[in-house]
This record gives sequence, structure tokens and C-alpha cells, in this order.
Amino acid sequence: MTTTTDYTSIECTTADGVHTITMNRPDVLNAFNGPMLSELTTALKAADRNADVRVIVITGAGRAFSSGQDLADLKAKYVPGHVPELGDDLKKRYDPCIKCIRRSSKPVVAAVNGVAAGAGCSLALACDFRIASEHAMFIEVFVNVGLVPDSASTWTLPRLVGWGRAMELCCTGRPVKSEEALTIGLVSQVVAADAFSGAVEAFATRLAGLPPQAIGLTKRLLDASYGNSLEDQLEAEAFAQDTAGRTADHFEGVTAFLEKRTPEFTGQ
Repeated sequence: MTTTTDYTSIECTTADGVHTITMNRPDVLNAFNGPMLSELTTALKAADRNADVRVIVITGAGRAFSSGQDLADLKAKYVPGHVPELGDDLKKRYDPCIKCIRRSSKPVVAAVNGVAAGAGCSLALACDFRIASEHAMFIEVFVNVGLVPDSASTWTLPRLVGWGRAMELCCTGRPVKSEEALTIGLVSQVVAADAFSGAVEAFATRLAGLPPQAIGLTKRLLDASYGNSLEDQLEAEAFAQDTAGRTADHFEGVTAFLEKRTPEFTGQ
């Protein structure tokens, strides 16, 4: 296992092709501030470039995934006459992080160990997979402070649970506990707290053993499908399949099937 120590508010470890990014501000429920968002974006970019990394896992230290924006950082600003420029703040700090997740060719897993609220919820929704602890909770809290969902929540949430459910969750700001999250398709699985880390490791390790180029191409196709016509999507599938068919992993997969053995994918 390798550990990256050049960060102050996150921790990064890599083992067996799985790169785990842990948000590490447990005293404030891993609330976002400028340094943590910057480090998250830097770490995601580095993991995407690293050929030894096949899967990225994002989780939180302590009892929360992330409670969203650290409102304590705003206390000094919110005085009479203050007019916040929240759009610029999103573009500079939050959006780059979300774009890194969606643009990465590697699968990104949110290991939601506790509350995921506001932008913390958005971060989890932006990931390709969500595994929830029994203590996890998802809350689109923006409406409670007179704001709209951001960090791509209005893009990801309807795709996961449908327009009607997304509208209800965004406009009421009510908490969604882990079992309901599973029922409505917000998460892939719910795991008992004492088995959570093992379940995340097993899931991520299994993903890391699959052909990475095929997974990356699949991610691209699914993202593109919402904006493509049927004809455009068929064309995109044909191009992607042609690309995947030229990989050594495709040859290995077919050969292993014919030889009745477990394939060993190399990423080539």
C-alpha cells in the first residue's frame, strides 16, 4: 500500500489498483472549505493520470461523508449589505471537482459512511457508484437556506431517481435514510456499519480486476446517452465497440472464456 501525505485535509492511499481519497475534517463532519476542495480536485486529477490506479474511492473520516459547505467559513461575510457571488464560487471551487469525477475514465465509488448533505450529497451523486453504510443519509439541504441544488445535483439526481422524486427531494430538503436510498435507486447497496469498509474494499477490488478500457468507454456512452439521438448513440456504440475490440483485454477475455479459466486483464 502507498500513502500520499502531501495534503492537509484529505488522505490518499493506493492498494491493488484502488485509490482511496478520504476527506479528513471529521471535527466539522468533513465540511468543504477552499483547501479541501482544491486538494480533492488535485487528488482526483492525479489518480486519473496514474496508470496503476483502476478505481477511485471517495469517503469521509469519522461519522460523516460530508456535511457540505462549511458555513463557519462564511460567518464573517454574512453581515448586512453583503451580496454573495455564489455562482463564481461554484465555478472556481466546486465545479472543477465534479467535472474531474465525470470526466475520469476510471470508475469512481462513493463510500457513504454517514451523512451526505448539500454539496456533500452532490459529490456522492456525481460518482459512478454509491455504497452506503446503514448510518448513511442523503439530504438536499439547499432549500433550507434559500438556495438551489448545485454541484450537478440537478443533473445527477433526476437520472438516478426520476424527475418527480428529484423535485420532491430538492424542494423539501428532507433526509433520505440508507434503506430508502436503496429502494429508490440512489445507492447500489447498504451495508452494516461493522462490515462497511470490507464491503467497499471487496466491491472496489472487483472493479479493479475488470477491463479498465471497457469500463471507461461504458461510462462515456452512458453519460452521452442522455443527449444523443438513437442514431447518434448507435454510432457512438459502434465506435466504442471497435475501440474495445482492439484491446488486449478483449482478446484475453474471449480466450479465457474458451479455455474455461479466469481472465487476467492488464488494461492493455
